[in-house]
Amino acid sequence: MGAIAALLLFLLASWIGSSIPRNRGWQEPQSGVTIMVESNGIHTSLIVPLVNGIKDWRSDFPARDVDLTGRPYTHLSISWGEHEVFINTPSWNDLSPLTVMRIIGMGGEGALHVSHYVRPAASNYVRPITLTGSQYARLVKAMERSIPPRPRIRHHGYGPQDVFYDAPGHYTASNTCNQWTSNMLAEAGVRTGWWTPFSGGVMKWIDTPSER
Repeated sequence: MGAIAALLLFLLASWIGSSIPRNRGWQEPQSGVTIMVESNGIHTSLIVPLVNGIKDWRSDFPARDVDLTGRPYTHLSISWGEHEVFINTPSWNDLSPLTVMRIIGMGGEGALHVSHYVRPAASNYVRPITLTGSQYARLVKAMERSIPPRPRIRHHGYGPQDVFYDAPGHYTASNTCNQWTSNMLAEAGVRTGWWTPFSGGVMKWIDTPSER
């Protein structure tokens, strides 16, 4: 009963925490830099232009780091998460209960997952947000703090267009991949929740394409 009560309390706290806004007064500009927030229902990531006048990501995450080079990549999907889960869990069915218990009890080291995209399409699971140039610059600065210094330790991704890198940060049940996403958005000035351990706590603040 104690474990069930603790789980219910955690779920309630996450709902409350994700419903309290940061940057309450933010309004999306009519024009600027379009980014996207991507979700698979459990994990969120940020999709950014590969190159624009503010940031060229090619030196940080070159296409030569993935198996499928030579494609006309236009965007990167960048996310932070727990190292062992990222590297050794290609599907959620592969997630070990022991790994879950370790993360709850001790946490784990961080890693970045970077996927190279060609013109990603908006959908209910890939939601665009427009930022001003200065807001995007702040987002970039925040994301750069999660980029590991060189030389970087690289790991094969799940497919030919993605790759993992060891990264700074400590993953815990309260400092999750989704918290990283909302922290990055908050640094840019975007309205988002205070505490968002689950993907739904991030996505509920972002309009679907049909709502825009």
